[in-house]
Amino acid sequence: MWRREVIILLMAIAAGVVALGFSAILTMRILRSDEGSEEVRFIGNAIREGAMAFLSREYRLLAVFVLAVFIVLAVFIDYDVLNKIDREASGVPATALSYLVGAIGSGLAGFIGMSIAVRANTRTTVQAQIGLNSALRIAFSSGTVMGASVVGIGLIGLCAVYLIFQDISVVAGFGFGASSIALFARVGGGIYTKAADVGADLVGKIEEGLDEDDPRNPATVADNVGDNVGDVAGMGADLFESYTGSIIATIALGVAGVAALGIVQPGEFDANILVLPMLIATIGIFASIIGTFLVRTKEGASMGSLLWSLRIGIFGAGVLVLIGTAAALILLDMNFNLFWVVLTGLVAGQIIGTSSEVYTSYEYKFTRGIADQALTGPATVIIGGLGLGMVSTLVPAVVIVVAMWLANDLAGTYGVALAAVGMLSTLGITLATDAYGPVADNAGGIAEQAGLDPSVRERTDALDSLGNTTAATGKGFAIGSAVLTALALMAAYSAVTGANAFDLRDLNVLMGLLVGALMPFLFGALTMQAVGRAAGAMVEEVRRQFREIPGLREGSAPADYTRAVDISTRGAMKEMVLPGVLAIVAPVAIGAILGAEALGGLLIGSISSGFLLAIMMANAGGAWDNAKKYIEAGAHGGKGSLPHEAAVVGDTVGDPFKDTSGPALNILIKLMSIVALVFAPLFL
Repeated sequence: MWRREVIILLMAIAAGVVALGFSAILTMRILRSDEGSEEVRFIGNAIREGAMAFLSREYRLLAVFVLAVFIVLAVFIDYDVLNKIDREASGVPATALSYLVGAIGSGLAGFIGMSIAVRANTRTTVQAQIGLNSALRIAFSSGTVMGASVVGIGLIGLCAVYLIFQDISVVAGFGFGASSIALFARVGGGIYTKAADVGADLVGKIEEGLDEDDPRNPATVADNVGDNVGDVAGMGADLFESYTGSIIATIALGVAGVAALGIVQPGEFDANILVLPMLIATIGIFASIIGTFLVRTKEGASMGSLLWSLRIGIFGAGVLVLIGTAAALILLDMNFNLFWVVLTGLVAGQIIGTSSEVYTSYEYKFTRGIADQALTGPATVIIGGLGLGMVSTLVPAVVIVVAMWLANDLAGTYGVALAAVGMLSTLGITLATDAYGPVADNAGGIAEQAGLDPSVRERTDALDSLGNTTAATGKGFAIGSAVLTALALMAAYSAVTGANAFDLRDLNVLMGLLVGALMPFLFGALTMQAVGRAAGAMVEEVRRQFREIPGLREGSAPADYTRAVDISTRGAMKEMVLPGVLAIVAPVAIGAILGAEALGGLLIGSISSGFLLAIMMANAGGAWDNAKKYIEAGAHGGKGSLPHEAAVVGDTVGDPFKDTSGPALNILIKLMSIVALVFAPLFL
């Protein structure tokens, strides 16, 4: 291996170690904070135990799946029983081992993030008794642990596998492992959290007239647990695979010699293009760590001020990445066009994220318009939300098209992949601004259930409202990065198979295209229906407890939280299997039956429909949620009014849209692309 290449890879591994060290320091600082009163600790322990019980059961189930895929990869790819792969056999199941490392890395990143989140919630509650900035620092630090762990583990694992095997087709197995775990984590966590949330809202809010997080509601603890397993562990695994997948696709395109157009001439080779994505990721880690120190706020800060306190950190990290990238390109004597490619990715990510914020925050007219439609009942709320979700696809679609065009014009298809790396380079802080939201949400629930002073809930609500905005921004960012990553992986698949053109006059390509376009809708239907069934069981359980436990409604008897947690867990475990298996089997089946060109058509169809459907569902769900919160803040009669009941119905429909089906679609399109790349030699 080229000497400079080895040095840069070792630098990247060192940066990953620094990220994990920073994560460990923040963890110790959080754990040294006051956990609060006995009642606060009791509620926090219940949430932590429920979250860990779910994750333990989920990982045991996934271990069986991972072992099965490991065997398939070893037999068909590494030992090549079909004799279709033209490469020397080393006697080591390299791709299978790479897959295993990716799966373990993804699971570990989610576990670390959730472990600290369920410990930071009580501490955030305590700090909220002191002031807004103190609470923000604890909650944001817990999110930073998640962000730093994802980029640290991802970069260390990816570079180590690349150093050991020195074969990008083997390294693709790492991305496959990360993607498969991410899909199950997102789907399972999403089903869990929304089953609890829907049950808590429909019975607690509408039928019983209880406030959010009222301790008399049996589903409250399960709801708080769900925030962690879905929005922390699930989101972490999602972006872990985007982060590593974008780097893998960029290297694959570099190896295949696709990086033409002013970077390398046809037939030439430049090892710099292989290590550049790792170098940019290395710069991004240090930039993100510095950016976290820029996040500060003041007591009594407005929503806009709180939002800008986070944006300063993100923008600061982005500027540092650009400075570092420019310096790296000059030192490596590479074409400076690649700087503009990275800039394109960063800007595109910010525009897509901001677009999601504009469409979903009640600071803007779109979501307020849905709240206004609640005056005429739930039907108009649903109609308005669906319309908003559909129109909100315009800006992200245009931005992605423009970003692809610019990146390709500057550096070919390699540029498209590198733009995704640039977009995700500041993931350490971008993910932190998203993952802190569930901690703030939990802190508010704990304050309510522990009966703390109303001023504490006011502060946590301010952080929670900001968390809803950053969550919507994060979902838009995740979907945008997923599309660029999936497109880059598809380009790598095309380069590996030699299928450089997909002729729509070819019936096989057309059939693959239609099946691909179908997949996101079928996948979304399975996950939506899964939430419906699990939520139905939760509704019946909450009704049963109010009916059969004497004194529960009056508050003189405790709810059976354990039973509600178990219902969500069992529902998620049962329902997540079919969608996950379908996402892996479909591309392999199409490739095996119809050929490489048909599989290329499947990828094109799934990326196109999946991108737009994911944006629509995420933004519609976010708008319904915040329209409800806008009414709860006092608009149109406030809590308990008829418009509020209509908005709760909209929020209930939107919950699986924005937290289960929508976010899982971006993993679906990446997973099918990486599966196609890994199994590509079998379809030649």
